[in-house]
Amino acid sequence: MAVTVETVARASVQQDSSGERRPAPFMLVVFGATGDLTRRKLVPALHSLDRKGLLPGRFVLVGVGRRPMGDPAFRSGLQEGLRQFAGSDSEPWSRLVDQTCYFQGDYDDPASFRELASLLARLDTEHGTGGNRLYYLATPPEAYAVITDQLGSAGLGGDWAQGWSRIVVEKPFGRDVESARLLNQRMHQVFREEQIFRIDHYLGKETVQNILVFRLANGIFEPLWNRQYVDHVQISIAERIGLEGRGLYYEESGALRDMVQNHLLQLLCLVAMEPPASFDADAVRDEKVKLLHAIRPFDARSVLTNVVRGQYASGRMDGQAVPGYRSESGVAAESQTETFVAMKLLIDNWRWAGVPFYVRTGKRLPRRVSEVAVAFRPAPHSAFRRTEAGRLAPNELVLRIQPDEGIGLQFATKVPGPAIRIQDVFMDFSYGAFGNEQSEAYERLLLDAAMGDSTLFTRRDEVEAAWDLVTPVLHGWGRVDTTDGVAGGAVGNRGVPLHAYEAGSWGPDAAGELLARDGRAWRKP
Repeated sequence: MAVTVETVARASVQQDSSGERRPAPFMLVVFGATGDLTRRKLVPALHSLDRKGLLPGRFVLVGVGRRPMGDPAFRSGLQEGLRQFAGSDSEPWSRLVDQTCYFQGDYDDPASFRELASLLARLDTEHGTGGNRLYYLATPPEAYAVITDQLGSAGLGGDWAQGWSRIVVEKPFGRDVESARLLNQRMHQVFREEQIFRIDHYLGKETVQNILVFRLANGIFEPLWNRQYVDHVQISIAERIGLEGRGLYYEESGALRDMVQNHLLQLLCLVAMEPPASFDADAVRDEKVKLLHAIRPFDARSVLTNVVRGQYASGRMDGQAVPGYRSESGVAAESQTETFVAMKLLIDNWRWAGVPFYVRTGKRLPRRVSEVAVAFRPAPHSAFRRTEAGRLAPNELVLRIQPDEGIGLQFATKVPGPAIRIQDVFMDFSYGAFGNEQSEAYERLLLDAAMGDSTLFTRRDEVEAAWDLVTPVLHGWGRVDTTDGVAGGAVGNRGVPLHAYEAGSWGPDAAGELLARDGRAWRKP
């Protein structure tokens, strides 16, 4: 009998007597296992899944890295990461210690991958993991294609008849639309699309997943979710931190590649997409791709008028002086890399025609916050215009993603007393009300990848559609005259200006002007 994708999907999941779903036995092979991502995110997520009983009993973690290291040193480093980043002692990790090992090899060396194949086959026999392998690329992006090629050459791409194999790829997936397409082509020479899990950790956050539930499960809001009732939408991802030693990476990336192409556009898709026919992977992702294609493309003129880029200068945060971006380690003295982006996006479809979506992200901003704010149109006629109430503020729905996950609704109410005085109040829901421990994003995403559920991962056409949108912006910025320094708050009189903003502020003045031209203003969370 032929082995189908559906058969493998069923084999990826087990169900216990209580009905709890968990992955079938599998092996997690992490490339870049000695790096920061593994210690900060992946291992704490595995530890939490194991503590909750969501990992299978037959499980193996194999770390792959270039650094010479034995199993004891690798395990010790993982336990230290748990204590540092998960607030845990080493005892709960003890069950997995004997199921964790390290392999040292070079990513561009075929012999290393032949040795790795032998090791995985031996571990599979010893631990009974059924030939099921989940490869995780926690490496610099330039290693993705090389590792994928080597996996294929070593026969590690997987055969459905022997178990399943999948590969998880971190962002950024490419640097522009052309490089993303080339990377997709390279990966598809070894893995089928249903085996490739392009991860965006924002999609693992509970509040992000709740956007669709909130929209589609509540009859009082779905009828209002369109151009007739919504005035505009603001999506903000603000970071207080600077580079934290990642200057070399950030110089190559910048805010547009690091945040806009993935996190911000993913949030926009969930807020604006049409309701899917069902909540399965392809139905959800089909609607996200349709939405990305409906966003009005950028041209040379709209890059100038609808996009603002900035770079933080020195300033003070919490009373402490902080350096400007160009003074950070690993940053060029005349760097043109943006640390702030604000954009006005228009969606050309029936639901959202004429409704602007304003998105922004930046480093060294006053608060760490991620949120979606939906501003509704004012009532068509105000019966209170001649009273003391004055001008009424529009109703606003705020979906808080971090740090205080929840939902708030701003509406007007009468202040007690004989006069008609109206005041805005805020009805608030916090996820803390559930009282149970919330899962970290990587927990959910690792679990889904192990069970073959790709709903919260990005598909090939989705990634390329997002790059199609932002690549013209990158091209427009490439025309900036890089010989000029930051002077008068902007760089380059013949290209797109790079606006300086003080660390600890909400970004350059030009970002405020982007909304002011439309008679609107940014929220200050």
